[in-house]
Amino acid sequence: MTAADATAFAPALVPAGPSGLTRATRDLVTMIRRGLLRMVRYPSLTVTVVGMPVVLLLLFVYVFGGAFGAGVAEGVSPGAGGRAAYLEYLTPTMLVMTAAAVAQSTAIGVAMDMTGGIVTRLRTMPVAPVSVLGGHAGAAVVQTMAAIAAVLGVAVALGFRPGADAAEWLALVGFLALVALALTSLSVAMGVAARSVESASNTPMILLLLPFLGSGFVPVETMPTAVRVFAEYQPFTPIIETVRGLLAGTGPEAATAGIAVAWCVGLTLAGWLWARAAYRRPRV
Repeated sequence: MTAADATAFAPALVPAGPSGLTRATRDLVTMIRRGLLRMVRYPSLTVTVVGMPVVLLLLFVYVFGGAFGAGVAEGVSPGAGGRAAYLEYLTPTMLVMTAAAVAQSTAIGVAMDMTGGIVTRLRTMPVAPVSVLGGHAGAAVVQTMAAIAAVLGVAVALGFRPGADAAEWLALVGFLALVALALTSLSVAMGVAARSVESASNTPMILLLLPFLGSGFVPVETMPTAVRVFAEYQPFTPIIETVRGLLAGTGPEAATAGIAVAWCVGLTLAGWLWARAAYRRPRV
């Protein structure tokens, strides 16, 4: 989307009253709508966001699952039983990685705005500054939840059977929305701070790599000591374990869930402060 697109949004972004809160809210809704329209106009990016976790799910379940499944569940033999067990273990990881994939595409979109002139145009208009970056974050959270639903649907089609009850499903949706907000806040900051679209596409890769260095694909107990210590104390391990417990219907450990929520809140705050500082800093 180019700088000329800002003109199309100008009528909705012009303040109509003295209330700053009302204006900021209206601007934020408008910018979220813009972000959602971008999803419709660039469907290939949305397909890629969903396709990557699905491909990984198929690859790990049907290529490695027969062997890996015997290592993640007791009393399971390699083969078909191992694949079924590994599907149960891996699905929560793929849901979290879907949120990370959307975060990467969000960083790219923000960098396109920052380098393409649209933000320069918006700075000259009476637009609430919070709405420019908040619109990206809000649209990304909506996209993340839709993509997670699609990936979960594929997992169910493959044989995954969640054990969550109604209360756990509500808790899961709320927690995944919080995870999406945390990762999106970081990716928005990465996009604002990036000097080019290319660098914005590379920086969020760390969000896709960390699940491999946690409990996403194998139990941390099987790792060497140095790797295990890192895996236990990085944010994705408690996040994945919380999703895993909610989906299984057994519920996560209270301490694990508390740590996961704390990580999400901290990452959201850190990402937003970073994004705001980078947005206010003059670009040269």
